[in-house]
Amino acid sequence: MTAQLRPVAGALILAVLLARFGADPVVRGVRAADGRLLALALCLTAVATACCAWRWRAVGTALAAGIGFGPAYLSCFSAQFLNATLPAGVLGDVHRALEHGQRVESRGRAARSVLWERTLGLATQVVVTVALVALVSTGLRPAALVVGAVAVVLAAVALCWRPVRSDLAAILRRPSTAGIVVGTSLGVAACHAAVLVAGMAAAGVDLPPGQTTALALAVLLGSTVPTSIAGWGPREGAAAAAFAAVGLPAADGLAVSVTYGVVALVATLPGAVALAVTRLRPAREARLG
Repeated sequence: MTAQLRPVAGALILAVLLARFGADPVVRGVRAADGRLLALALCLTAVATACCAWRWRAVGTALAAGIGFGPAYLSCFSAQFLNATLPAGVLGDVHRALEHGQRVESRGRAARSVLWERTLGLATQVVVTVALVALVSTGLRPAALVVGAVAVVLAAVALCWRPVRSDLAAILRRPSTAGIVVGTSLGVAACHAAVLVAGMAAAGVDLPPGQTTALALAVLLGSTVPTSIAGWGPREGAAAAAFAAVGLPAADGLAVSVTYGVVALVATLPGAVALAVTRLRPAREARLG
């Protein structure tokens, strides 16, 4: 699917959901985004962004595209803001790759560092989600096994390519780097899942903690499909389908996803400040130089 058509796919998902369930779940979802949930999302997003920056710093160092924690944190927050406000959901990462390319004077190494940072985070998320969903008794187990099988096949195909093996070996050569990648990726997943679980609690979802966590992780994994409109579309479709699979109303899944989408969007707004800082800093340095 071309980059131009991806947002169209996200729009079609939203259109189908609205035609099926109407606007009521959307209204309920927006109303559920209260001050406490917004505060929680702001705090946990700040922590998750720190984890992303730490992960990127470790990966970048391994690929000769090192970056300090401060610049990495600002760039990651800027990227999240752009991802949440622009189509496709990945343009923020394209921006930080180009920006970092100027720092290290190599767009190739910079782009690889960003790509691997995102890929390793997603890989960890897939492993954790598939494992938990498969272990917990829910109607999502068959889908989890399919996702796991597809992920294994894709990984095997990717490893047939020598540059992939070379980069991965460089990243995982040091146990400390591998530990940072896994630990920070778990931290990112935990922060986002906690926000979604809180949104589910606000909506009155009554499931055992294990099932609630598995459901949240499944929805978040669905949201990674790059066919969104600023993050909207696949997440709502995944939430409706996942809720139905565990015996809950699909409309409730849509409402919870809207709640999460609203608070997640607000939580990325500090990224606008980070973006301004990163844009103003080169100009200031040029004047001082």
